[in-house]
Amino acid sequence: MSTFPSAADATINATTVDVDTIVIGAGVVGLAVARSLAQAGHEVFVLESEARAGEGVSSRNSGVIHAGLYYPEGSLKAKLCVRGRALLYAFCAHRGVSHRRTGKLVVATGESERSALAALMPRAAANGVSGLRWLEADAARQLEPALQCIAAIESAETGIVDVPELVMALIGELEQAGGRLACQTAVAAVACEDQQFVVTTAAGDQVRCRRLVNAAGLQATQVARTISGLDPCHVPLQHCASGHYYRLRGRAPFTRLIYPLPQAAGLGVHLGFDSAGHCHFGPDVRWIEAPDYRFDDSQQAQFAASIRRWWPALRDDDLMPDFVGVRPKLVGPGAPSGDFVVQGADVHGVPRLVNLFGIESPGLTSCLAIGEAVRQLLD
Repeated sequence: MSTFPSAADATINATTVDVDTIVIGAGVVGLAVARSLAQAGHEVFVLESEARAGEGVSSRNSGVIHAGLYYPEGSLKAKLCVRGRALLYAFCAHRGVSHRRTGKLVVATGESERSALAALMPRAAANGVSGLRWLEADAARQLEPALQCIAAIESAETGIVDVPELVMALIGELEQAGGRLACQTAVAAVACEDQQFVVTTAAGDQVRCRRLVNAAGLQATQVARTISGLDPCHVPLQHCASGHYYRLRGRAPFTRLIYPLPQAAGLGVHLGFDSAGHCHFGPDVRWIEAPDYRFDDSQQAQFAASIRRWWPALRDDDLMPDFVGVRPKLVGPGAPSGDFVVQGADVHGVPRLVNLFGIESPGLTSCLAIGEAVRQLLD
């Protein structure tokens, strides 16, 4: 792991840069972007405010590799998820990152949900998703006897990945390509000077670069507001939604991921597995003013009730508090989930600057495809 260069070590003038490219944020998306740029020949520094890479949004989610069946046709989420899934499976196989194609069932628990479930099939086909199969209740229960539903869609291409292993593999390829990572290096401000960027850290150090990628996740809009020369009209309003996860006491009677129909602000409380085979449920959606990772157990009864719609055998004492994740959303309560924003100079007018806003689910699945997209914008 490399040390961020201090102003005393740098030679800064109007025609000299210290590094070609800086990526702000070392979650899976920032690391995937940096890896892609480094492998294309750019000299890359990644600046991360936390003590370790992947400590934010990346490490506090379900760890699911999504197939891409939910997202509107033509959206960035649809295109980058489908492309990213193929890239991620190949990357994990090549690098030995723990992952598994578990498969998934998306279920309708009453006749009123049948039409909404059926509508996912043509949407998925339009997105290029394969490996889907419609199941009536009896066929679904043959696969998962503990399941209660009236119909389901089986997604064979859905899976899980060990996120910490993925983070380390991305860092490995970044550093093999000559890139460097500096943790505990928060960005305080960015100045646009002489067609270049001067990045000032919270410690007061400065470094000059030609290209800048803002992949700061929950802090992306905050970082963008510090960039001199970027019109504030191009910085969207960000909302924070926390999601609570519970761990199951004992083993689950399921072998696949189980999802309800997607909700307005998320994919619903679902059953997932970690790489060790432990079962967890989540996330719910609770709108908050700012990121907060404290666990609030006050809504456990409602949480359990949502699971019992498709697994009625769940007992009250089966759920143990696990962790809380926070998602950066560009739409607020009651609105449909927004799309990713990959914002380049064609939008904001600042050469060689890319802002990534609203990178929530399926950001993990899409990370390598986002890396490709950013490289194409900057090249």
